[in-house]
Amino acid sequence: MFAAMNNPVSAYQRVGVETGVEAADPHKLILMLFEGARLALAEAMLHMQRNETAAKGGAISKAIMIIDHGLKASLDVEAGGEMAEKLSALYEYMTNRLLIANLRNELKALEEVGRLLGELHGAWEAIGKPNVAGAAAAPGPRQPGVSVGRKKA
Repeated sequence: MFAAMNNPVSAYQRVGVETGVEAADPHKLILMLFEGARLALAEAMLHMQRNETAAKGGAISKAIMIIDHGLKASLDVEAGGEMAEKLSALYEYMTNRLLIANLRNELKALEEVGRLLGELHGAWEAIGKPNVAGAAAAPGPRQPGVSVGRKKA
């Protein structure tokens, strides 16, 4: 039940993620969501190949939660208009593909979602990179319609 608490590596990783989230700007938070979803998909693929049904289901569920409650929930369709609507539909498609992958043990569906997330992650990453002249990117780079807020203590 508390195995993760007894594992020092797991505790160290958890603190690292929590610290990263606390210090991250909205752009970095979205990058972290993409990275988390892609990591969960990689775990799901491994578990699927090993016929580890419960672990596969858990990893796919984690990816779905990140996509639906993280990436999709961060969209502001009102501010982002058509771009945000299209991203919302794409995230919905991805979660449906993951459900099918889980039910039918379809590795190709996991790979498809992995490719889509990889393309979006790469594009999002490019938004925050310095421009050609070497100047830092403008503060707070945003994808149209993305709204990432923090809870106030």
